[in-house]
This record gives sequence, C-alpha cells and structure tokens, in this order.
Amino acid sequence: MSQVCLYDDNINNLKAAFKDPLASEQNILTLFTYLPSPSISITIGSWLSRLTSGPMTDVKQMNNNHFRAFLFLLLAAALWSMGGVFIKGITWSPLTLAGMRSLIAVLGLLLWRRTWRVRFSRIMVMGAVVYAATLISFVTATKLTTAANAILLQYTAPVYVVLFGAWFLGEHLQRRDIVTTIVVLLGMGLFFLDQLSASGFLGNLVAIFSGLCFGWLVLLLRKQKDANPMDTVFLGNLLVVLLTCPFFGSLDLKAANWIGITIMGLLQIALPYILYTAAIRHVRAIEAILVPTLEPILNPVWVFLFLGETPGFYALLGGLVVVGSILVHQMKRKAA
Repeated sequence: MSQVCLYDDNINNLKAAFKDPLASEQNILTLFTYLPSPSISITIGSWLSRLTSGPMTDVKQMNNNHFRAFLFLLLAAALWSMGGVFIKGITWSPLTLAGMRSLIAVLGLLLWRRTWRVRFSRIMVMGAVVYAATLISFVTATKLTTAANAILLQYTAPVYVVLFGAWFLGEHLQRRDIVTTIVVLLGMGLFFLDQLSASGFLGNLVAIFSGLCFGWLVLLLRKQKDANPMDTVFLGNLLVVLLTCPFFGSLDLKAANWIGITIMGLLQIALPYILYTAAIRHVRAIEAILVPTLEPILNPVWVFLFLGETPGFYALLGGLVVVGSILVHQMKRKAA
C-alpha cells in the first residue's frame, strides 16, 4: 500500500511540475523516476547492436530485425511527442530553445559514442543540411502560425516519400502503402480539425517547407542504410547549434529551464534519433515516415495525462484512424 501511495504522490508532483514548472523545480526531477529500468536499457542496447550490425541474409533474422525496428520507431515517436509538454515550461525563445536542445543532444551523443569519426559523403552532408532545416523551420513555423497548422503541414512528409521514394531509393510502393498514406493524412486532418486556422500565411508556408525537409530527411537517412546515418544526425545538430548560437545571449538561467532543456536534448533528440537511425536500416522509407505520424497523435495524450486537457471528439476519431491504419499496414505486411 505504501508503494501505491508513493506512486500516486509522484504522479501528483509530476502533474504539478508540468502545470507550473517554475513554481517547484524539484518536482521536475520526478521525471527521472519514469526512465527505463536497467533491464529494459540492456534489452534496447542488445537490439541496437543487432540492428546496427551488417546486413542480414537469414529470413527469420531479417523479420526479427524488422519487428525490433518497428518497436524502435514507435519508441522514437513517443519520445518526440513529449517535446510539446516540455516546451511549455521553458521560457526561452524558439530559436534559442532549438539551438540549446541540439547542443545538449550533441553532448549526449558524444557521451554515448565517446569518439566520433564522421565519414563525410555528399549524401551525408545533404542529410545534415536537411536535418537542420527541418528542426529550425518547424520551430519558426510554430512561432508564425498555430501549433496545429505547423504539425499537420510538417506531417505532409509522407507525400514526398511516396512521390520520390521509388526514384531516389528504388523502393517501389505497394497499393497498401499509398492507401495507408492517404488514410493517415485524412486521420491527421480530423485530429487537428478543431485547431486549424487560416491565419499565419507565412508560417503555413514555412511549415510546408518543413514537411518537405522532413520527407527528404527520411529519404536521405534511408539512402545511408549501408553506411552510418547517425553521422548525419550528429552533423545536423552541430549545424543547428552554429546557426542559432547568435540567439544564446538572452538565456534565462532558471534551473527549471536547464532541467527541461537537458531532458529534451537527451530524451527528445539524442535517444530517439539513435533509435530512429538504427531502425531505418531495416524498414522501407514509407514505413519510416508513417510510424512517426503517431508523434502528433501522442502529444495531446501526454497533455491529457499530465495537464488534464481532454481532446475533442474529432481528435479522438482522427487518432484512432491514424493508429488503426498503421497497425493494419503492419499486419498486412506480415500476411504478405
């Protein structure tokens, strides 16, 4: 019974931290009680080593790797989706936040790998530029238009993977890929129906550009499936820091900001991209972009759990459509 009471107290403290993170900085530290246990970390590390090893020829092993990659994509989407909750509690400007988040991510990646020997190639450099453009343009779009418009327009990315995937990667689409893409986009439209706005024309254009960049980022990372796509992410984060460092002068030095940005840099950028770049070597580009569409669907789930904000009817319906279509797509792949 005492353990249950302690758990309830931690949940209440966590909710309080998200509602007013500056009021009680100690409450934010309760986030660390929800980090994966050592046994889960060991399992993920073992899977990472298998997914980042050389190409497999055994069919059973390839299927196992595909399943693990799918789980990694789900976990990456879940970690990405927590960003919206943390951003509310950080008082920095969007570009300062984006740059500091990438700086923490770079430090985390250096701690993870210890030494980093980037193997430069044309595709890797292009991917790094597109990565930086994706992060910066999305933050800018969120500043210039509504968050719903920015997220929805960024997740037009599957359209560009459908249009250019066969030409750029030689990965031919099946009918279920195209149908799932259309259904996912319709589901996301339903999800954000109550929040969309015609205002912020410039921001909407930037968000469309962000979607284009995101789509090409997936294609360029997948192009490096036989190399090391993590080099692209590392260099891309360095580029984000370089482009946004002029905005670092107006930092609010409150501890809550530093705790929040550290968690974002490590758990919302570094770790999910480690998982994503490991997974993208074992799934097609269309899968690598469809599964992350769960990110904007999961974001209000965290808001509901920690802030008590209930999503509307269309949001629930759209979320069910997106989740259901992705699950059906995966089940049909296994049946094929």
